[in-house]
Amino acid sequence: MLLGVNNLKTYFYIECGVVKAVDGVSFSLDRGETLAIVGESGSGKSVTALSLLNLISTPPGKILEGEVLLEGENILEFSEKSLQTIRGNKIAMIFQDPTTSLNPVFTIGNQVTETILTHQNISKKEAREKTVKLLKMVGIPNARGRLYDYPHQFSGGMRQRVMIAMALSCEPDILIADEPTTALDVTTQAQILELISGLQKELNSAIILITHDFGIVAGLADRVLVMYAGKAVEYADVDAIYYRPCHPYTLGLMKSVTRLDEPRREKLQSIKGSPPSLIDVPPGCSFHPRCEFAIDVCRKKIPKLIEIEPGHFSACHRVGKGGLEVI
Repeated sequence: MLLGVNNLKTYFYIECGVVKAVDGVSFSLDRGETLAIVGESGSGKSVTALSLLNLISTPPGKILEGEVLLEGENILEFSEKSLQTIRGNKIAMIFQDPTTSLNPVFTIGNQVTETILTHQNISKKEAREKTVKLLKMVGIPNARGRLYDYPHQFSGGMRQRVMIAMALSCEPDILIADEPTTALDVTTQAQILELISGLQKELNSAIILITHDFGIVAGLADRVLVMYAGKAVEYADVDAIYYRPCHPYTLGLMKSVTRLDEPRREKLQSIKGSPPSLIDVPPGCSFHPRCEFAIDVCRKKIPKLIEIEPGHFSACHRVGKGGLEVI
């Protein structure tokens, strides 16, 4: 196991209450594996990723409990100086929007080179040559000439490639990709995903992929963590999630996407209602106001994440060893 996350809780204390953005999430990650974290907007996916690197702004945010074990060491207990040796080196992150992640007043070459010089004991000339090699590796034409260009001179897809090059510059053990294809056209999306997959095989890195696109999950993921209202509601390998979903929320997500491996339905089915406010989460199971299978206990008692088959966990009162009883 390369990474182990145990009972992670990250809350935000604001004037109108406490936002329980991540509320007791646990998972593990092996070397060379891809874990997809899925769920609607506001489910806690990105805050989970930021918590792994202790990048939560304090105040108002605070990591209250939990462990993030990187090769057995709890990095949440590290000093800020020690964390700087982890960020970008052992664990790197491709942020959701490259437009806001890249500094507009520095050239692309300077920004990638700075990352390399921060973590590696090499000269500026060597770092510059490595930057050229990285830009070529992620598919940027005329890489040496584009070192002196600024972010606004690149297209959205090319900026995302620069972010990937920056994230991979120190060959991290873990790459966190926070919706890396958001706002890109489908052709560019396919190129970016193919690039990430190819580089993972070349470097044997583990990937945490944050997305709401189940098409991406099917093509890249080994295991899937489904989140809702800050909690993990289902956790299993990708085949189990697609063919044996054991939580009503996962089932609803699957019904709302086009499937090429099943007969065509007349129309896709959406999940009724909206995700709850994380300041005022409903009592019991947080999904029960939207769940067509809810029973009385769902409104009173929070379900525990239980193992229903080897490696397959679900948090639902209506699930047992035989799976979700309503399917």
